[in-house]
Amino acid sequence: MTARSDAGPPAPVIRRPQQERGRLTRQRVLEAAVDSLAEHGWRGSSVAVVAKRAGVSRGATQHFFPTREALFAAAIEHVTDIRLDEIRKGAADLPRGRGRTAAVIEMLSTLYTGPLFKAALQLWAAGSTEPEMRPHVLLLEAHLGRQAHRAAVDLLDIDENIPGARETIQGLLDMARGLGLADVITDDTARRRSIIRHWADIIDNERTRLKS
Repeated sequence: MTARSDAGPPAPVIRRPQQERGRLTRQRVLEAAVDSLAEHGWRGSSVAVVAKRAGVSRGATQHFFPTREALFAAAIEHVTDIRLDEIRKGAADLPRGRGRTAAVIEMLSTLYTGPLFKAALQLWAAGSTEPEMRPHVLLLEAHLGRQAHRAAVDLLDIDENIPGARETIQGLLDMARGLGLADVITDDTARRRSIIRHWADIIDNERTRLKS
């Protein structure tokens, strides 16, 4: 016979002011690292540059991230996870029906545009030439790939158990990344919208076929 516990529900965890300050400092450092990479590139983004941009000491920055490589990998992961959360929340407000698929794909494609993507490109380039950075980039790529794929599957309501569904989603994300690369050099908005509409038709037609 199991003894009854009268202890009640566990007490809520109270975040101490020092812990909260530490969390906010860490967040500022991560955001400053992404902004620095996007603006100055890998060569121009040292720990000291990031610390100054975040308004904290270099020692405080290295307290959270002992190495430059760990700092920038964590920064890209942190900001990408925030963007994915924003995309999920934004997609939840979209109406069902015609146009939803294109709107979701448009949201997903923002992962591969703007300062975040430019910063990630700098990190990927560093990983291809610097042995210290490569393991961080490989782990980061695997993490971000899984997260983006999972978000696309959920938001587009795709059943991955059906043959070909996983490859369709991966092709969609590869397409979005390719469009992001083109947009780094020139404004590719018009062509991107046309291709997104085309991919939305592919997804809608495939979903209809799979459910029939």
